[in-house]
Amino acid sequence: MEDVLDVYEMPYNPRRPVVCMDEKPYQLLADVREPLPMRPGDDRKTDSEYKRSGTCSIFAFVEPLGGRHHTSVHEQRTAVDWAHEIKYLSDVMYPDAEKIILVMDNLNTHKPASLYRAFPPAEARRIIRRLEIHYTPRHGSWLDMAEIELNVMTRQCLARRIEDISLLRSELSAWETERNHDEAKIQWHFQTGDAREKLISLYPVYITSDQ
Repeated sequence: MEDVLDVYEMPYNPRRPVVCMDEKPYQLLADVREPLPMRPGDDRKTDSEYKRSGTCSIFAFVEPLGGRHHTSVHEQRTAVDWAHEIKYLSDVMYPDAEKIILVMDNLNTHKPASLYRAFPPAEARRIIRRLEIHYTPRHGSWLDMAEIELNVMTRQCLARRIEDISLLRSELSAWETERNHDEAKIQWHFQTGDAREKLISLYPVYITSDQ
């Protein structure tokens, strides 16, 4: 926990961007009956019945202090999917960075080894060397600011039925464009001192030599 909090307390350095990533499953849903359109003084009416249209996985990257955002939709959540997203992070989003400081959770696919499943060894190693990875602790994914990004995404873009993956990609692309245009940033206020006070029960008991 304190390792991640130390990362968040570092001053902004565009040559060493701090980027948080996370992913979430998404259920595609279609309307069974055509919704009734909005009318003056009346909301759009949507029937409670729906049809499941499959699932997919949404990847989200956010640079909290730089206000840079990226979202992507994959049909599955595999090690190879994650590897291709990390290559995009390295070579498209931050090709000129000295080092990309990446914060993420310990999901089984979020490992450097996943890059070797997607790319030849030399290419996998090249990408890994561009990264400085910091994992959130077990049961501590709330420390990943990409979870905040996903919550904003859900409220602003996903709080409705989207029936197919192509429409989802289109909607998220428009949302991403707006977030990047606004350079929306995340202000993180929880620091190491706060953790040692408010989460004291998580720390081991320190026993001095004279006790």
